[in-house]
Amino acid sequence: MQDIFVPPGGPPQDAPPPREIYAIMGEEGIRSLLRNHYRRLGRSSIAFLFPSTEEGLEKAADKSADFFVQLLGGPPLFAQKHGPPRMRARHMPFEVTEDGRQEWLRCFAEALDEERFPG
Repeated sequence: MQDIFVPPGGPPQDAPPPREIYAIMGEEGIRSLLRNHYRRLGRSSIAFLFPSTEEGLEKAADKSADFFVQLLGGPPLFAQKHGPPRMRARHMPFEVTEDGRQEWLRCFAEALDEERFPG
């Protein structure tokens, strides 16, 4: 396991994404985007970090969609179903390398393109 530097005050906090994204995409649009993303992750070089079955990937995509719905201005689905996001704590068990991060982002960008994300 590699050491990961985390500044004493925690990771930097960026401004949240515009809440209008939820108004444009709606919950179903966000869910479709995340299912597309997770299907790609399941075929990617980092597939070993994700559930190995189609059912498992869909469940993980739905949980992630709950987070994105909340983040993008929709109802607090993630907090209601799963508690506080605690993203760092949830991801600490996994070794996320720079290559893995880039692969995740590539899959997300492809899903955004395919879903015709407004932008």
